[in-house]
Amino acid sequence: MRMSSVPQATQSSFSRGLSVLVAVAENGDVSVEDVAAELGMPLSTAYRYIRTLRDFELVEEHEGRYVPGWRLLELSGQHLTHARLAEIGASVLRDVVDTLSETAVLTVRVGSQAMCLRQIESPHPIRYAFRINQLLPLHAGAGQRVLLAYAPATVIQRVLASPLPRYTGHTHDRERLRHDLEHIRSTGAAVSHGELNAGAVAVAAPVYAGGEVVCSLTVAGPESRCGTKSWPAHALASLRAAADTLSLALERSGR
Repeated sequence: MRMSSVPQATQSSFSRGLSVLVAVAENGDVSVEDVAAELGMPLSTAYRYIRTLRDFELVEEHEGRYVPGWRLLELSGQHLTHARLAEIGASVLRDVVDTLSETAVLTVRVGSQAMCLRQIESPHPIRYAFRINQLLPLHAGAGQRVLLAYAPATVIQRVLASPLPRYTGHTHDRERLRHDLEHIRSTGAAVSHGELNAGAVAVAAPVYAGGEVVCSLTVAGPESRCGTKSWPAHALASLRAAADTLSLALERSGR
């Protein structure tokens, strides 16, 4: 996490509160201990500021960790963007599932985390899926890594400098992750094999709007169906067509 550039001793109560808010907004998913350590303030002080921000619905608590609240997202414009993505993206995801019969997911970046904004599950009884609004690590999984590859340099540096939990034996280490981010930017796609969930195969592509990557589209299924040499290329062709459709729809809705 990034250290505050303003010495703690010289900060006013107002600026310290803003520093706490910025820490949550930039990191996307933090504990009070994380915030206190980053800003060099007593744990009790961090709790007090977090509690106030929560009362104003600027941050939300989920199982002892804090994420940007709906009011902060609305003020930043992310709330509107996410709502539009969820609404427009549903039909695009449905088309992917109709074509490939595997789960299709629309993921956005929230600070140093990814979030499952919308998904359509595979019709197969054995399938992979996330929870809506579930926070996911940026370094593990095709869709999340696409978001990291196109994130601002400060976010990439923060993730690479942070501990990278290994969820399976296939989760990328720091060196492989750094190399793969370059590969994603050069090819515009990512493929993962059991990095977050053992036995899952996933392909992802970025979605652009206004010249920026606003989300990723992912299709994922079990290795028993998606582990062939031809499946990733077939899935990527469908995803790229879906990404173009969603990009055009977003541009039209923006106008």
